[in-house]
Amino acid sequence: MIASHTKIPQQCDVIVIGGGPAGATASTILAQSGLHVVLFEREKFPRFHIGESLIPETYWTLQRIGMLPKMKNSHFVKKHSVQFVTSDGKTSAPFYFWDNKPHECSQTWQVVRSEFDQMMLENAREQGVHAFEEVRVRDVFFVDHEGNRNTEGRGRAIGVSVQTGPQEVHEVTAKVVVDASGQSGLLQNRLKLRIWDPTLNKGAIWTYWRGAQRDSGRDEGATLVLQTEGKNGWFWYIPLHNDIISIGVVAPFDYLFKDRGKHEQTYFEEVERCPGVAARIASAERVTGFFATRDYSYRSKQVAGDGWVLVGDAFGFLDPLYSSGVLLALKSGEMAADAIVEGIANNDLSANQLGKWGPGFNVGIDRMRRLVCEYYDGFSFGKFVRTYPELTGTITDLLIGDLFTDRVDAAWKPMESLYPPGKQPIAPWFAGTEAELSPTKANELVLPDGPKP
Repeated sequence: MIASHTKIPQQCDVIVIGGGPAGATASTILAQSGLHVVLFEREKFPRFHIGESLIPETYWTLQRIGMLPKMKNSHFVKKHSVQFVTSDGKTSAPFYFWDNKPHECSQTWQVVRSEFDQMMLENAREQGVHAFEEVRVRDVFFVDHEGNRNTEGRGRAIGVSVQTGPQEVHEVTAKVVVDASGQSGLLQNRLKLRIWDPTLNKGAIWTYWRGAQRDSGRDEGATLVLQTEGKNGWFWYIPLHNDIISIGVVAPFDYLFKDRGKHEQTYFEEVERCPGVAARIASAERVTGFFATRDYSYRSKQVAGDGWVLVGDAFGFLDPLYSSGVLLALKSGEMAADAIVEGIANNDLSANQLGKWGPGFNVGIDRMRRLVCEYYDGFSFGKFVRTYPELTGTITDLLIGDLFTDRVDAAWKPMESLYPPGKQPIAPWFAGTEAELSPTKANELVLPDGPKP
């Protein structure tokens, strides 16, 4: 076991399950408020994770938790824009974040998540979080109105049991339990809260290249989104440090994985359907094996209950098209932490108090989700800004992650005006299927042997 403290305490104010960006953010803000926070992470950091491209609105949470100086002094590639390439090779003008918002927040980063997540966890420790690695949370305990303890979710969460070795189990009690366990979704699965998105059922295959084409100057760290021929899928192209570029293809799960060959074969078949990627890797060297995931998008029916809260992927996962994953992790961790601090101060640990941030957070995700779904339905950024140049800034606001303001809703009616005849409205996320009714769906990650970023 690797830990910030060698002895696990028997009680604390808040337990956080998971040390990724959501858990690190929530725990840091809670510790900043003077609470005794204990975090349990089942893996040993650094560890591989996908989700490498940050968007500008992460700036404000990173600033609040004291991460900005570390990011500015890091070797992470600076990102100033995003650019889209259509299936026939037409390249949009770059969406430069600074041109839309001339503030230092408009420069963000392309990160190697093993390094970034470790920085986040160490930052949490520096600010008072008692963070333990290689400790698995086995159960969350609840107590019902009659005082009976259970692990089925009846009543209020009061603590967890953790395993630190083959025969070593400890119990820790707390006022609040924060589930930041990622896509494994400890409480979401236990309480049967997961709803699979009715529209966004994608998969991805990716690998890492050294020496692939890299633009210069302001465009050196740009994220590229390149559509494949036939619009069956798209490639991400994310420049990282040490001359490494992350390149992956995303497409409907059935198209990408059913009746296809091995991951390597499928990947290169899709490269052939995307001349922009093929040209960029022509002289490059592949430095890892092939990673694969089926990223079924989902959300939980609720963000909180009495004594417990869900944050990050433990609450929901959204298609990676616009690189919103880390932003949503940071933002949910921040908003949940504020509700917890207020609840403890007022002696109110009810679901209503701990989840008061949920409705507004869902509205923000819905805005990004709609932009994702519109792209898959044929939305063209180039056509939109040519038709409505005055809304270029609004679209850029959405791309930078400015999701929690009604101002960006000005884009939707003009977008609808460009719909082809007969286009159906996008189904809302809650029109999806509950997890227990779709046993064949899962979020799975396949890692290759050998090196990983």
